[in-house]
Amino acid sequence: MSDSLSFWDHLDELRDILIRMIIALLLCSVIAFCFKDSIFNIILAPQDGGFVTYRLLEHVASVFSSTGSGIAEGMSVRLINTGLAHQFLIHVKTSLYVGFMVSSPYILYQLFRFVSPALYRQERNYAKWLVICGFLMFLLGIMLAYFLIFPLTFRFLGTYQVSSAIENTVTIASYLDTLITISLSMGLVFEIPVVCWIMGRMGLVSADMMKKYRRHVVVALLVLGAIITPTADVFTLMLVSLPMWILYELSIHVVGKVSG
Repeated sequence: MSDSLSFWDHLDELRDILIRMIIALLLCSVIAFCFKDSIFNIILAPQDGGFVTYRLLEHVASVFSSTGSGIAEGMSVRLINTGLAHQFLIHVKTSLYVGFMVSSPYILYQLFRFVSPALYRQERNYAKWLVICGFLMFLLGIMLAYFLIFPLTFRFLGTYQVSSAIENTVTIASYLDTLITISLSMGLVFEIPVVCWIMGRMGLVSADMMKKYRRHVVVALLVLGAIITPTADVFTLMLVSLPMWILYELSIHVVGKVSG
């Protein structure tokens, strides 16, 4: 794309980029749809008592106690389907999410390719690293949610009983909605340093300002953590809030470097 292009030429270029992005998304989604067994083996793994997180915590607990923690015990939650077409629709929905995740580097590349000619050379370098760091931080947040936050949340909520006469059965839709909500929330939360870097470059925030309102932010992060993981488990709440607090402290350092 050249600076001499007219407004309509830019629109044509944007249309072509959007078409390529949609094709990439659909292609990756179709491929994900064909690998149903492999994908759902990964997605449904946290419901099993032998999931790596439970086994690791069980091993850590055995170091301090001969009886272990019993974290993997009682994982008898049964997933059910309550609608005739729900399993197919869930398959399609999951394929789209996986397709988006797989195609997102290409989508980001196409967006960067469209806007980069309008940027100065230094700005293009900043934008390139911003996109890369933002994507990696998003993936890191999703991995934390999948391997730690969601398994412990599911273990608590899925096995909690007000009476032994009531059997726990969880719909597959509820399971996936919770997993996706927590994963996307943590992925977005991990963008805090990137957002703060941008705001610091724009002069909207400073390290001193962030330090001044640190206490207020800690309270806000606890509230946000409670929203992301609506459980009465204080340990799980801390698992969510602690990374957010660490990210905020990292953001103070990042903004200080930018303003410095």
